[in-house]
Amino acid sequence: MSTVPRRIVTGHDASGRSVVLSDAPTPKTLDIGTAAFHVIWITERTPAPIAATEPEPTDRPVRTPPPADGVMVRFTEMAPGAESPMHRTETVDVGVVLEGETWLLLDDGSETRVDVGDAVVQRGTNHAWANRSDRPVRMLFVLIDGAITDELRAAAGPLQFFDAVLD
Repeated sequence: MSTVPRRIVTGHDASGRSVVLSDAPTPKTLDIGTAAFHVIWITERTPAPIAATEPEPTDRPVRTPPPADGVMVRFTEMAPGAESPMHRTETVDVGVVLEGETWLLLDDGSETRVDVGDAVVQRGTNHAWANRSDRPVRMLFVLIDGAITDELRAAAGPLQFFDAVLD
């Protein structure tokens, strides 16, 4: 896949003034061959505590959902011709296409083309992504922990990511 994205993190010095704490390639990447996931930032909860500095929040295994009550921000790249498995998580996800194009596939059989600058808001829906073009697609995702209502859970069934039930 392409080069690892640059990540600039700001914070505060001892007197409370704004400073750049780091300016380097994103420290956490998982490349599975047909897709690469570059984790930009993770919060453990919202509101997120803001201290002068903090330990590296991406120093953990790459997972699909953010931590309980947390938020995850990441770049995702998908190779030409690649397609993700159908999956659903208990999150509100906002995905924006930065380069290329992709198709959003839903379990009702619908297929929606998503182009550069388009944003998709996923609300706990079963979905897949398909890159039907001849070039990579790069997206930015913000994944926000959510809570599916009991009524929707009864109608939609258990959460599934690939072959694992995450309930």
